[in-house]
Amino acid sequence: MIRRFLDPGSLGAPQFIAAALLLVYLLQCGWLVLVETKQGALPDSNRALCIYQGLEQWKGGAIAGTPLSLRSEAATGVPSAGRAGHLRVRDGFDQDRSPLYYLISAAPLLVRPAALPPDSPIGQLWIATPYLFFGVMLGGSLWYVSRRLYGNAGGYIALALYCFSPAMIVGVAGAQSLGEMGAVWGAFGTIFTAIAVAHTLYAPREVVLWNWRRILLLGLSLVLAVGNQFSLAVVALAALPLMLWVAPIRKRAVLAIWGTASAFAGGLFFASYFAQPALFGQALWHARWLDFEPNALVTPISYSHVVQEMLRGALPLMIALPAALIAYFAWKRARYFGNTAPLLIAACFLTLTLGAPNFPGRGLQLTALVFLFVFVAGVFADLLETKRGLIVAAGLSGLLMASAIWNLLQLARLAHN
Repeated sequence: MIRRFLDPGSLGAPQFIAAALLLVYLLQCGWLVLVETKQGALPDSNRALCIYQGLEQWKGGAIAGTPLSLRSEAATGVPSAGRAGHLRVRDGFDQDRSPLYYLISAAPLLVRPAALPPDSPIGQLWIATPYLFFGVMLGGSLWYVSRRLYGNAGGYIALALYCFSPAMIVGVAGAQSLGEMGAVWGAFGTIFTAIAVAHTLYAPREVVLWNWRRILLLGLSLVLAVGNQFSLAVVALAALPLMLWVAPIRKRAVLAIWGTASAFAGGLFFASYFAQPALFGQALWHARWLDFEPNALVTPISYSHVVQEMLRGALPLMIALPAALIAYFAWKRARYFGNTAPLLIAACFLTLTLGAPNFPGRGLQLTALVFLFVFVAGVFADLLETKRGLIVAAGLSGLLMASAIWNLLQLARLAHN
């Protein structure tokens, strides 16, 4: 995606518009970091503890998120992750995240210039570099995929929904955020890389060797998702049936590619434990791979909480989504794979969100939102091609512009509070 985006031969108006939107998104995230630093809203104890443990592992200390690292918490001067409530610990192991999450969080401090104090605004921007990178790359991936599926209009709609979504900005730059955008980008990349690989199987070529780049990308996406949040291992299970759906006549090839990518991801996952087999096995045993409480699905408060969070995090999406769903179910033309796949994945993650009311994070919900951006963009791109396309374009443009202006005003208001 990056190579094609930056290819001089492919640069044109769509790329410049997408880059401009992503720049606005990055500026909003940076502005939020600076405002929260100015107001004294530094990263909470959980995130500070993650950074500390990751830095210790980089320097040859205890593996982050394991008993030795958690027992050394007294040296950090911050409360226990187990008591704080955001990080769940059992027998000294982080149940939700692997050392990869900690290593990524601490990476900027390995090369931090001495002139950048961690508690200064510029220092906080530097510490937030991995999350800013993930946010921009997720937006770029979203635009690229939506444009390939639905044309320029679909790409613009999806990216505009993303760039002015408070949930996507706070998920990157919020002081209380656990930095889950890496997991969301990995989940998004896993699904659509798997679909892209499956589409190539109709060409009469050798399966694994010809697809080695896509297989590596699929493995990288998968380890990024699972390494940052164990419960996102569900994307590996979701990717396989999607691949079989796209290429039902090449089942053996699909299994070979899926298995090879999973094995590659497993190797990288093991490497995040600095190749310690015993510790790796214990961590897998203590991980909470599926945080699901069926009773939550019949509890009204679960639905109320999720709807409220989505309204706060992506109001334009929640306004456009009912219209998109009505069009999808009432209009046969809209019911094709490009629209159906993201809707099914979003529904899966929303179900997991409803069934995990005690999960300490928003990774599942953010992932659902991203796939809903794709779905809404696809349906409205189809509606723009109808006889009433001008009316649809006017309404959609007004909604997106109002959302952008409101979001910018809210960020400006934070600076004055």
